[in-house]
Amino acid sequence: MPAQGGGAPRPAPARRMPRPRLTGLGGGLFACTSMVLVAGICWLLFGSSLFVYGLLFPPVAAATALWVRPADLITAPIGVPIAFAAGVWPISGGSGGFGGQLMGLVSALSLHAGWLYAGTLVAALIALVRKAVLIGRRRVPRRVA
Repeated sequence: MPAQGGGAPRPAPARRMPRPRLTGLGGGLFACTSMVLVAGICWLLFGSSLFVYGLLFPPVAAATALWVRPADLITAPIGVPIAFAAGVWPISGGSGGFGGQLMGLVSALSLHAGWLYAGTLVAALIALVRKAVLIGRRRVPRRVA
């Protein structure tokens, strides 16, 4: 019979990030809602700063790509640019009428395309790495068997 307490104490398990499993639609809604909230925060605290808005976009894109279900990984890089556009619309600074608002949105999207590309690239890379890990895990049991 092995002695109890003879070994070194085990370390406590590390706390992990929550692992929500969002569907493709849920990931898109999460990203859109998050970016609209970020736009509201930028409007209230930073005077509609599109720089701060763009700076907060890549973390939202990363969270979306990390939290979407494995079956819906392709939707993360598709949904986050839509979320960027949905959130930038209220703070884009267009003037009077639909045409003015539309021109403000187009101007904001064109002037801050770097943030849009950066966040989309982050989401695409995370989705690609996650997919590669999933494929690698599927191949390991086949080799053993």
